[in-house]
Amino acid sequence: MISVCICFAVVQIVLGVENNGVDKIQTFVIPHSHMDVGWVYTVQESMHAYAANVYSSVTEELTRAKHRKFIAVEQEFFRLWWDTVASDKQKQQVQQLVKEGRLEFIIGGQVMHDEAVTDLDDEILQLTEGHGFLYETFGVRPEFSWHVDPFGASATTPVLFAMAGFHAHLISRIDYDLKDEMQKSQGLQFVWRGSPSLGEQQEIFTHVMDQFSYCTPSYLPFSNRSGFFWNGEAFFPDPPKNGVYPHMSLPVTKENLHLYAETMAKNIQQRAAWFRTKHVLWPWGCDKQFFNSSVQFQNMDPLLSYINQHSEEFGVTVQYATLSEYFQAIHQSNVTWGVRGSQDFLPYSNEPFQAWTGFYASRNVLKGVARQASSKLHAAESLFTRYRASLPDGPVPKEWALEKLRALRWAVSEVQHHDGITGTESPKVADMYVQHLTQGMMGVEELLAALFLLPQALDPSGALYGQHRRSAGSSQDPEQHIIVYNPLAWNITAFINVTVTFPMATVYDDDGRPVPAQIQRSPGSNTTYDLFIVVSIGGLQHRQYTIKFTESPRRGTTTQNLLHSIKDMKTKRTVRVTQDFGEYIVNGDVRSGPISDNYIFSNKGSATPAYKSVGMEIVTGTIVSEIRQYFYREHSDEDYAYAVYTRVPEGFKGRVVCHRIEQSYSVGPLMMNREAILRTSTDLRNNRTIFTDNNGYQMLKRTHRTFANNSVARNYYPMVRAAYIEDRSTRLGFFSERPHGVSSQEQGQLEVMLHRRLWNNQEWNLGYNLTLNDTSVVRPVLWMVLGSQAASASLYQREALLLQHRPVVMPIDKPQKAWRAQEPRNGDPVNPVVLPPNLHLLTLSVPGWGYSSNHTQNLWDISRGKERKSGPDFNRVLLRIMHLFEVGEDPVLSKPTTINLQEVLQGLGELRSVEERSLTGTWDISELKRWKWRTVQGTKKGGSFLRFGVTDDFSVTLSPKKSEPSSSTSNNHLIAE
Repeated sequence: MISVCICFAVVQIVLGVENNGVDKIQTFVIPHSHMDVGWVYTVQESMHAYAANVYSSVTEELTRAKHRKFIAVEQEFFRLWWDTVASDKQKQQVQQLVKEGRLEFIIGGQVMHDEAVTDLDDEILQLTEGHGFLYETFGVRPEFSWHVDPFGASATTPVLFAMAGFHAHLISRIDYDLKDEMQKSQGLQFVWRGSPSLGEQQEIFTHVMDQFSYCTPSYLPFSNRSGFFWNGEAFFPDPPKNGVYPHMSLPVTKENLHLYAETMAKNIQQRAAWFRTKHVLWPWGCDKQFFNSSVQFQNMDPLLSYINQHSEEFGVTVQYATLSEYFQAIHQSNVTWGVRGSQDFLPYSNEPFQAWTGFYASRNVLKGVARQASSKLHAAESLFTRYRASLPDGPVPKEWALEKLRALRWAVSEVQHHDGITGTESPKVADMYVQHLTQGMMGVEELLAALFLLPQALDPSGALYGQHRRSAGSSQDPEQHIIVYNPLAWNITAFINVTVTFPMATVYDDDGRPVPAQIQRSPGSNTTYDLFIVVSIGGLQHRQYTIKFTESPRRGTTTQNLLHSIKDMKTKRTVRVTQDFGEYIVNGDVRSGPISDNYIFSNKGSATPAYKSVGMEIVTGTIVSEIRQYFYREHSDEDYAYAVYTRVPEGFKGRVVCHRIEQSYSVGPLMMNREAILRTSTDLRNNRTIFTDNNGYQMLKRTHRTFANNSVARNYYPMVRAAYIEDRSTRLGFFSERPHGVSSQEQGQLEVMLHRRLWNNQEWNLGYNLTLNDTSVVRPVLWMVLGSQAASASLYQREALLLQHRPVVMPIDKPQKAWRAQEPRNGDPVNPVVLPPNLHLLTLSVPGWGYSSNHTQNLWDISRGKERKSGPDFNRVLLRIMHLFEVGEDPVLSKPTTINLQEVLQGLGELRSVEERSLTGTWDISELKRWKWRTVQGTKKGGSFLRFGVTDDFSVTLSPKKSEPSSSTSNNHLIAE
């Protein structure tokens, strides 16, 4: 029997308990260490220098004294410590500390993910990875967030955290001027309803940290040394030989005890004035703290004791606390909270000239590799699940397969860190991320090859005997063979591009029938050719194609032309469209004004043209016509600085293949202190308003705002998957396969920032090597769609996913009968997995969890030391299905949709049972009781729960923006969780 989990998020809103009327300020001192998974130093460097010591030291000090507490946030470091450093005794101590609630895991994801340029799929993945480890190891499920450092706050994150079972959400970095207003009005706490469709069903109490953010104030009025960081600053690569770390605080003594207490109490009182209750969250810690926690606690212990002994004098009480204790006190207060809708806190500025909008485009290559790895992981997960369903005893070792998947899961999760995919890390850390992603993808490609070419004999390492894959372009054989996999749960017809070395080719499918194909010289190459092949593949299925080459030269049509307009074939409206490349020239001298760096975009003026001459040609074809434009900085230049290749679908047999225009770009290397944009100008009257996506989850309207300073940079927004402009009748949209910055600076314009190369002389940037001297050539891809608002609304969600999850192409050496899901062991044909057009198969994977889905049983297993020793469970599958549309977005597609899971998943086997789970799979929905919060809008009747209610016949109804994770059992087949 094989289980299937379908995870659901459930929200229950409960009113708070009355305030106890305490007059003194109750202070919750929360010990923590902010440990970036990357940034300046690699993960291994950080583990060696301080991160491992944090957990070893904290474990020892918490065990020494019962009143001490600590919160653990970044799970990657903890997992590495647990698996490679911690002794059996330390593990037993941690188990006891967790049981006592004195060591509390917050967020629980692999990292503290960025909120601006991360994709929904990857946010869920990294959260699931961490939650699975914690539940399997300790039986705990994190219930609070600590998003203190991401550069701005997305409205998607609180929705996901609510779906995961969180009671409250904590953020910090929002616009400096907005935070100041919220402090003055005591508005730093509110109930956030991040999704306009889910509303109060997924609302979550949100706390914004005050102007001191997550670090303890370092200023001491009685000393020129740091304030409350007695262990000093972490030292790389090895500890100082004399044991004296930089910037160690003045020790607490009898002589300065009162001065320390006075300083702390005044800071607490200052903070208390900004909040509505008598509870103050006082974060004790900062970056890389508590690596020598004995020094920390030995100094803070007497300080807290002294303040409590003189609480009448100071007007405050203090206590070590976890985050849950603080939020419990807030929840029990008799306060009615304001409500915030689906607005986010992007972009983020910390000063008038410091808009953190540059990182939307920093390190474009890394951003592309991260999304490529995510897409490849998504495809491999579903293919392995199908393999397990069809051939549970097949020749591919399941342990080896899971090892390959887990390695890429780890790498994709890791790079979601807020100094990872953002591009704000040092060069060596960027190289680390790319290396981990590349190695993970190579392992998954081995798995894909093994699965595609079943049945094959495998050696113990999992390598295929007699199979040596190579790219199609490297083959000099008269024919080439490829396997193409569709990772989406929709039937698709699309064209793929294979680079080959022959000028003529004919393509046949696996039944020997010719398929439409077109070949032409590759741009910028005299030795390779682009072969476009039209493929039609069912949902989660793959097909094999044979390419037969000849040496005969192909005669193509090449003409000169310019892109000047696009015509909507349905409405017959022609929209003027011109495109060019521009550059913002930015300052690199801190003595001359604001600078741009990894994080910040600070322009000196408008973007100027990046070229003086343009070479263009059009290559026509039966499948696509390609417009090639080459942009030269100077008339005399032989090498172009920019290029754009626009592919317009021509269709075949009277049927249009797709609804979009594909554009790929070549940008760079840039000149120093240049920020490169693609500017698309139209005659649409959009009033400089743009719509951009929040993490690929929902679209937000961005009205142009005018500021006294820095208006250009502060009107830039992240585009993760999509952005568009529109007037009353027409919408022009772009879809991206990696994040970019996007803006509308003029009427009818949409500009996308593609690349940045920067250097500055700011001491802080130079010291950490964060100047972004990126000399790479980047090659992103955008899809462009033009149409009426109604037509575009029905297309854009699917188009974004079709770009994100394009067919996977795997070259193979020779024709061979490949395993296909349509050919199970009994020989009967199996239908593809196909969902309705408004539903998306977000996840189909074998997570390999070892824990019992029964919470009582899981705790019992852990108490008996059984956790993680029984091995992974290959009979449990994680399935998430998501409704793509908002309420009212489309008259048909926005309606609730009912599907029968047994019928939809019949291509995987007979469905026997389903468990309704939380977003990360750790909660049974029937056990998940989230806190209710009293709000000014009250609680409406109905909608208190977000449940899908799988019926006895496995039917389930999904309403707009609801996503469904679950668990079930099938007969000899894997299904989903």
